[in-house]
Amino acid sequence: MLFDLTGKTALITGTSGGLGQAMAVGLAQAGANIVAISSSNSDHTVELIRANGGQIEQISADLSDAEGLNEVFAKSVGFFGQIDILINNAGIIRRTPAALHSQQDWYDVIDLNLNSVFFLCQLAGTHMIERGSGKIINIASMLSFQGGVNVPGYTASKHAVAGLTKALANEWAGKGLQVNAIAPGYMETNNTAPIIRDEKRYTSITERIPAGRWGTPEDLVGPAVFLASKASDYMNGHVLCVDGGWLAR
Repeated sequence: MLFDLTGKTALITGTSGGLGQAMAVGLAQAGANIVAISSSNSDHTVELIRANGGQIEQISADLSDAEGLNEVFAKSVGFFGQIDILINNAGIIRRTPAALHSQQDWYDVIDLNLNSVFFLCQLAGTHMIERGSGKIINIASMLSFQGGVNVPGYTASKHAVAGLTKALANEWAGKGLQVNAIAPGYMETNNTAPIIRDEKRYTSITERIPAGRWGTPEDLVGPAVFLASKASDYMNGHVLCVDGGWLAR
């Protein structure tokens, strides 16, 4: 019963595929209603969830447009009457050396990876505080702890997401909300496709992972359900690393 999400509604961003799709399907299997938000359609995610009897509605939206987030959130609440769980998963990465990293690349990454996360947390947090309960899960990264190479904007945004998670937990833990984050390790998704295609780098990374393999989107399902459920009611401001042991080495 600790992991049962029946009757809860989860708002998840970046659900057209990859990590977001896997977490949406996983939370639906645990009983949650899903509101899926993505810049492109989440039709496949909708099909997967409805095929198993789950409830899901989707919204296509540009989350980097801060002015439109109020409307997006209000529409999300309207589907099932409330939002109990928010998973801020949507994100982009721009790979260029720091000296060549354009202003536009910097702003694009920060707008989606950080600004939209804060503003959605703000909207959901206000909504949840009124009811005295709620779960917010931000998707951080190994680059919340490390510097990376050729990804200065992404690294800055993910360091900030980890810090924001702790800041919000300090303010909202006493109001019945749990704000935590998941930091995935190297995952086989569209974002990491350029690295996967580089056979030499892919092999060197794999050899450094104690688990001996890259993660898959399904590896995030258990941690996401845990942080969304009553099982994590006394966890606040934690960044949960799902990395196959990468940081331990």
